[in-house]
Amino acid sequence: MKKLTNSEREVLDLLWDVGEPLTSSEMVKMCVDRTWKPSYIHIMIKSLLDKEMIKMAGFKKTTKNYARIFEPTMTREQWSLQQVKQEKRDSGELLKEMLVSILQEETDEKILDELSKAITKRKTELHNAS
Repeated sequence: MKKLTNSEREVLDLLWDVGEPLTSSEMVKMCVDRTWKPSYIHIMIKSLLDKEMIKMAGFKKTTKNYARIFEPTMTREQWSLQQVKQEKRDSGELLKEMLVSILQEETDEKILDELSKAITKRKTELHNAS
């Protein structure tokens, strides 16, 4: 997986937060704390397209013209999981530490039950495969 710049990540965060495909103009307008110029957003969009982090999702009518709209190719959760998997190659302990941390902080018993069932199921799969 390719590394993202901070600005590219902000564009992805915006798309994830909004939850619907956006035009480049809409992205510029919604990033009120940024002073991105349309030319800069186009550079980031091209880079994210090249990295296969976003895709064109169609067109939207804007005034008299049509503009391309873009959406992420994965959810925020999928992205986070990819980041963990990428780090796991460097440190086998990272996944374990994250899971322990999540378990210590989680207060919803239903979620804990689901995690427990998933762990038990995976252990059974591994045992049956041996």
